[in-house]
Amino acid sequence: MKHIRKIISALILFTEMSAIYILIPYITDTDMRNAFFTPLRIVTVICVGIIGFFLFLFINIFPCLTFHKTSGRRNRILEDGAALLQLFLSTIIAESLLIILYSLFIRPDGYGRLGYGIGRLVSLLLLILMESVLFWNGIIRVYTTSVQLGVKWRVIGIVCGFIPLVHIWALCRIIAITSNEAAFEKEKYLLDQVRAESRLCGTKYPLLLVHGVFFRDFRFFNYWGRIPFALKRNGATIYYGSQQSAASVADCGQELAQRIRDIVQQTGCEKVNIIAHSKGGLDSRFAITACGAAPYVASLTTVSTPHRGCIFADYLLDKIPVKIQKSVARKYNATLKKCGDHNPDFLAAVQDLTASACERRNRELPNHPGVFYQSVGSRMNCASSGRFPLNMAYPLVRHFDGANDGLVSVESAVFGEHFTLLTTQEGRGISHGDTIDLNRENIPGFDAREFYVNLVRDLKEKGF
Repeated sequence: MKHIRKIISALILFTEMSAIYILIPYITDTDMRNAFFTPLRIVTVICVGIIGFFLFLFINIFPCLTFHKTSGRRNRILEDGAALLQLFLSTIIAESLLIILYSLFIRPDGYGRLGYGIGRLVSLLLLILMESVLFWNGIIRVYTTSVQLGVKWRVIGIVCGFIPLVHIWALCRIIAITSNEAAFEKEKYLLDQVRAESRLCGTKYPLLLVHGVFFRDFRFFNYWGRIPFALKRNGATIYYGSQQSAASVADCGQELAQRIRDIVQQTGCEKVNIIAHSKGGLDSRFAITACGAAPYVASLTTVSTPHRGCIFADYLLDKIPVKIQKSVARKYNATLKKCGDHNPDFLAAVQDLTASACERRNRELPNHPGVFYQSVGSRMNCASSGRFPLNMAYPLVRHFDGANDGLVSVESAVFGEHFTLLTTQEGRGISHGDTIDLNRENIPGFDAREFYVNLVRDLKEKGF
């Protein structure tokens, strides 16, 4: 039905544009006007012209010819933008063919006269105006709403817009990306609507999401991408760790332990389910075992956490001169202070990620018998799978630690009673950032949001 509506829209626009191209010269050329236009035809053209004008406006507002709210507002704008670009591309191709065929094979009586030439120029200008409205209406919508275009395709679209023929390729890619995104998001929206009453993620205890190193829980940029919204839409109650972005495991663990106590005291929830990413998993383990938070924790799920450390981190700290380490640390600490850390310690955070430091903590911090532990890891398939700096770190980590996600080896991520490996059989694989939807990217073969919905649903089914 959606495709039928688009075809109808395209046919309406093509008919309007064709009529403009053919009829305008009959209006501007005196002899052709007197010969063709009777009073009845004049009234008909005026009425059809008014109807056509409002149809053009309607299609620009509702290109899919529907008022139904089948997805969120942002996605509806995106879907309509992609549809407008499709209409632009299809009509400009069809009109170009019409103009060529009309010019080659049809010679009206007024052909070659001044009035005819003026009319032809006016008709072409009107067609250009109509196509421009379609294009800019569509491109503004997709540029302002699409997540999957990213900076890359937005820049490519702008640069290639000035290169003949290449701009058609770029436009086709933009249409494909945004159309697929809109369709994917609509499916997820409808799925969540259907299962909303089921509250799949309505766990007995609320979720505590704990971020990794060098990041914070910002209000306007969620570390966990689109995951929290998906979980909430399916009934989850969510809190955030809010610990410092760069500090030792011990310091962050103490902050988390206090955060857990505060949540339990303020809400009366008794316990929390922790889902922790990267170093956040080490911080959480320390909070549970060393800081007395165990009675208030039902489960700990670590995601891409280096439980056995990173051998390459030992190597780098051993090879990089201390003077350079301190210089880098000062710059990072100054930046992290501006981002909200009250006492950042870059070197302490990095040193606690080494294999030697993790080995020592694993001996000192056994799992608490009253807490359910499980882990999630991922694997990239090649260096180009990840964004900077993961693409640069991947070969180094592979050399020292084997298969990895750009920072953490698969072996190091294994922990607890159950382990899940995230990857794709073909293509890019899953990076350290992909496991938390950091880049808001729809990856073929892996739906981060749905993975977390199922993960939390499993916790609910286990009684947590």
